Amino acid sequence: MKLTSFKNICLSAALTIGITTLSNAQEGNVVVYQDDDIPTLLELKKQINAEGIDSNNYKISIYSGSNTGAENAKNKYDLTYNSWSSKKVYETPNYKIYVGNFRTRLQADRALMEVKKKFPHAFIFEPNQTKKK
Repeated sequence: MKLTSFKNICLSAALTIGITTLSNAQEGNVVVYQDDDIPTLLELKKQINAEGIDSNNYKISIYSGSNTGAENAKNKYDLTYNSWSSKKVYETPNYKIYVGNFRTRLQADRALMEVKKKFPHAFIFEPNQTKKK
């Protein structure tokens, strides 16, 4: 009995190996048709994500005051740092300079440690933060 089951196992294994080596996989071509505007839209989405438009990511505020002071602070920042972009924003009655666009508080804290070396009054904030009820 044992010899018969061993022969059956060997025969099954040989047939399985033979069949798999003789069979061929299907080959084919896939053609994708897409609108010509898709690459343009993807680039626009990358730009929006980089600028943080419509996001609640963390930012660093380095200045709030007059237009002249804001320009000076922005120029000083841009000459000192190139890791994070700066942006001048007008919020009545002050001009403000915001730096970076950080997804996590930890990233913002690390950047703040560096920025505070030149701008000691800098702080982290979360724009458009909605109050939770």
